[in-house]
Amino acid sequence: MKTGLFFGSFNPIHTGHLIIASYMAGFTGLKEVWLVVSPHNPLKSRTGLGNMYDRLEMARLATESASKIKVSDIEFGLPQPSYTIDTLVYLQEKYPGKEFALIMGADNLASFRKWKNYEVLLKNYQIYVYPRPGVDLSEWRDHPSIVITDTPQMDISSTFVRKGIKEGKNVQYFVPDKVLAFIEGKNMYR
Repeated sequence: MKTGLFFGSFNPIHTGHLIIASYMAGFTGLKEVWLVVSPHNPLKSRTGLGNMYDRLEMARLATESASKIKVSDIEFGLPQPSYTIDTLVYLQEKYPGKEFALIMGADNLASFRKWKNYEVLLKNYQIYVYPRPGVDLSEWRDHPSIVITDTPQMDISSTFVRKGIKEGKNVQYFVPDKVLAFIEGKNMYR
């Protein structure tokens, strides 16, 4: 049984992330899902990126009652920006008995050829893909390493949540209550 790695900034973690992780842990062949909090995604700007330890704590708060979902800070000790291939090499050395798979959105798969050593990832790992509105996956549909899932789609993003908080909107139900309390307690994203 494989461990699914769901990489993200989780800035902040929201209901959409949790539904994806829960679906992957409960409705696919994965044994468990690790939310890998990335200090900095090389394909994204650092602007507006919350403190990595705050993002890690929010992910922990959001998943503390989930038995098959764990939170990982493995990339915090690796060179930045973090490249998935380097993290996987490190994880295979640290956990030789585990078999890892990747979890990504269709939008990431659409730009997958921009990733460092994407051919190696395709050759050595299964990739579980969740659909995203308006993303065509036809070119990947028959690839032996790609598993296209029926994960429920939610068009919610961390950007949407941050914008709502900044504008003083009620974002209850978009993020777990404990995460919202953490954000409010630290006056984040204002």
